[in-house]
Amino acid sequence: MPLTNLTGIARSEGDPSIERKGPSSLTAPDRLARALGWFSVGLGLAELIAPGQIARTLGLKGKEGLIRSYGARELASAVPTLSIDKPIGLAARIGGDGLDLATLATALHRDNPKRHNAAIATALVAGITLLDLVAYSGVKAAHRRDPASDRDYSDRSGLPRGGQASRGLARKDFETPADYRAKGRLADALPALPS
Repeated sequence: MPLTNLTGIARSEGDPSIERKGPSSLTAPDRLARALGWFSVGLGLAELIAPGQIARTLGLKGKEGLIRSYGARELASAVPTLSIDKPIGLAARIGGDGLDLATLATALHRDNPKRHNAAIATALVAGITLLDLVAYSGVKAAHRRDPASDRDYSDRSGLPRGGQASRGLARKDFETPADYRAKGRLADALPALPS
């Protein structure tokens, strides 16, 4: 069931329902950033909840606290990545990927019996880093505001016939409904203040 259909649960009888969604304003880089943000949420929760299991799987015994802090970092970078501040969140993710790769590099030594797992994790983090870089550059390009291409609106007033011709138009074309008209004075409607 699409999320759009779930909104009907909270609607009162007689409220209009959503028939279909319109086209999305999200670009492909925005959607990739959103997916990476949700990936950060999942990975961050896993690192916070099960750092011992992750450390044992990768041969990083004794680094559980570090893994837990990496989980908090993942969640912190997910927030801006899922918001309108995508470039900030993606930049934080790229920095975090560097830390992850450096930490995984310590698990690639020959004495580590879980070296193979660490090598797979390193390859996965390298792939995610590439996706983060693609998303970052795409989001920056899609939402760039180039001052050289900005349009000049200084000659526009917002009133096509000019300010003087627009004065009073609303009063001329609109009659205030009777139930909107005030009766009496405002002072008559206010309660009397004690002296």
